[in-house]
Amino acid sequence: MEIERKLAEMGLELPSVTPPIANFVSAVRTGNLLFVAGHVPRMPDGSFLNPGKLGQDVTIEQGYESARRAMLNCLASAREHLGDLDKVKRVVKLLCMVNSAPDFGDQPRVANGASDLLVNLYGERGRHARSAVGMGGLPSSNCIEIEMILEVDD
Repeated sequence: MEIERKLAEMGLELPSVTPPIANFVSAVRTGNLLFVAGHVPRMPDGSFLNPGKLGQDVTIEQGYESARRAMLNCLASAREHLGDLDKVKRVVKLLCMVNSAPDFGDQPRVANGASDLLVNLYGERGRHARSAVGMGGLPSSNCIEIEMILEVDD
């Protein structure tokens, strides 16, 4: 379990997976692709990290940390589905939706919190295509929501 060892070395651990709050599942596999549903920066105690809008209530640095937390939650769902994060052959795509004030334009800097974590864990296999877009609002006033597509091995 190389990826979980790397997480531990970084002082990070995957949280428990919480069931979705609506009518969907946290991940779906088709062929060698795993589609991971949108995840927010939910903390282990159930609270949300840095709720609000970037550029109004939340700084870029707080947004970066929130993106990292949301990615840990995505990875937890991937592990639950795959059994082992070492089965990830390639991180293919991220969609980072950033709850943004009307004049905020640094969504890519916020999304780097997720991207940097993936590259640190997976190296070149963690480099991915990405969209980082501003949203007028997100569920529970979360500052970011991230979904991803992974190529996986059996």
